[in-house]
Amino acid sequence: MTGETQIPIALTIAGSDSSGGAGIQADLKTFTALGVYGASVITALTAQNTLGVSAIHAVPESFITAQIDAVADDLRVGATKTGMLNDGAVVRAVADGVKRHKLGALVVDPVMVATSGDVLLREDAVEAVCDLLLPLATVITPNLAEAAYLLGQSLAYDEAQMESQGRALLAFGPKAVLMKGGHGAGADAVDILIKQDGSVLRLSLPRIDTGNTHGTGCTLSAAIAARLAVGDTLEKAVRVAKKFVHAGLVSAVNQRIGAGSGPVDHLHALPKS
Repeated sequence: MTGETQIPIALTIAGSDSSGGAGIQADLKTFTALGVYGASVITALTAQNTLGVSAIHAVPESFITAQIDAVADDLRVGATKTGMLNDGAVVRAVADGVKRHKLGALVVDPVMVATSGDVLLREDAVEAVCDLLLPLATVITPNLAEAAYLLGQSLAYDEAQMESQGRALLAFGPKAVLMKGGHGAGADAVDILIKQDGSVLRLSLPRIDTGNTHGTGCTLSAAIAARLAVGDTLEKAVRVAKKFVHAGLVSAVNQRIGAGSGPVDHLHALPKS
């Protein structure tokens, strides 16, 4: 049919957050806010709110494969992002689906370590992520704790250490590594993008004093995927994504959702009632 418009499509493969602040729900809100049609593959259901996670119901890997196949058989996916993947079988199913269907640029958010320092994934899942998923990635987006865990090193303590660890992570095979400094110290939150060609991009914005930070990592990786689906270069996608998260943090400073760590405002750019 003439006159039809091809809408950019991004896919999220992640867990569901019943409180809506992170995971699939945060990703779909971010895709929508950035003008991209969002599709989803759910890897786990969580009973979760701003105070924490009380229960997790894993989705069988066969059904994860079925979801990926259903999306890929009908939709033209421009970019994909992955979030928390529970075990090695799930990682293998996701990596296989990505390879079979060529689901566009791949953003891997290696959700492995909680802010508390607790390791979130089983050892076989971590090994599978490193061996099977990272080599497929256009970019991976570890926070400081995740980067240190993947490398078996201490937390990066300055920008030089962040860049060094980012370069070391390139050995796992991704085309680029975005080292996130949001959990670091200092007046500015500094992220560093390191690519296989040796180029380095430093991104800095003022650190926001707020407890409403739930879902920031999911939101950043989803925003990068959204912009890659539109056709941005990786550098532009990362710049837009960081500004998007920063604006969401600013907008959420005085927002009260729940009794615990509230979410970033994913819809900050939309009109308020």
